Amino acid sequence: MANQKHLDLLSSGKILWNKWRRGSPDVQALEPDLHGADLFRADLHGGDLHGADLSEANLQEADLREADLREADLRSANLRGADLSDANLLKARLHWADLRDANLCRTNLKEADLSKADLRGADLDRAILGKAKFDETNLSGVDLSGADLSGANLNKADVRGPVGTETRT
Repeated sequence: MANQKHLDLLSSGKILWNKWRRGSPDVQALEPDLHGADLFRADLHGGDLHGADLSEANLQEADLREADLREADLRSANLRGADLSDANLLKARLHWADLRDANLCRTNLKEADLSKADLRGADLDRAILGKAKFDETNLSGVDLSGADLSGANLNKADVRGPVGTETRT
């Protein structure tokens, strides 16, 4: 269950949220609890969500462009159709996440754990996927044009029919 104070602050808008996150060292070290929050179609463009617990959250069709999601917990989150273009998901945990049809163009997913995630139809054009874990991940029909897969672990990943084979490894 999400922390109501955190949810209320986020609902007040990203400007107030980002100001709060950057306000003091204590808050900067805080990992916001948004577990299970309903953020359907939320405007979180440029939001500072680093280290946040967004596990099991509904972020379907959310605007997360340029969001800071470094080390965020997105396990079992619904990100179907979300726009994460240019977002930073360095070391994010995306186990079992639903990323079908998500826009992940130019997204930094370096060292992210996408094990058992569903990325069918996602656009990973020019994404940074170095050292990311894709254990048993569904990558069917994913656009990997220009993606950097250096050191990525594709153990048992379903890569049938990926679109765009010009990847960097």
